[in-house]
Amino acid sequence: MALQGPVPVTFDMVFPHGCYVVGEVEPVKDFDASAGGRFVQARDKQTGELVWQVAVMDGDPTLKPAQKTVAVKILAPVQPVPPQPMPGLPFTPVEFDGMSVTPYVNAAGRLAYSIKVREMHAPRPTAQPTAKAGKDAA
Repeated sequence: MALQGPVPVTFDMVFPHGCYVVGEVEPVKDFDASAGGRFVQARDKQTGELVWQVAVMDGDPTLKPAQKTVAVKILAPVQPVPPQPMPGLPFTPVEFDGMSVTPYVNAAGRLAYSIKVREMHAPRPTAQPTAKAGKDAA
């Protein structure tokens, strides 16, 4: 089979309703290398980059509460910084670039996905249709 390892995806494929930072960016622990109270940060098996993790809330209104929060792993040489909070919003909107997903079977025997990204940034502005464009099309 030609499809092996992480599957490249776009942000809009994974989070079509957007997503929001709801936790701190933290280093991921390498459980095999950490021993005797010594913390060793995980490195990505394919790239060797340090692995960080941030909890995000999926903006999809149809998800059940238990499905809304997911962990996103960020591959970066230094700790990534989330975008600045937006005034008037309880959570910080975020977008990711260089995304991939790796399917796996979780402890409950259900299909789950590990999400890895290369960059985290504030959402890009989206082009809004203008009233004039709508009149020209008629």
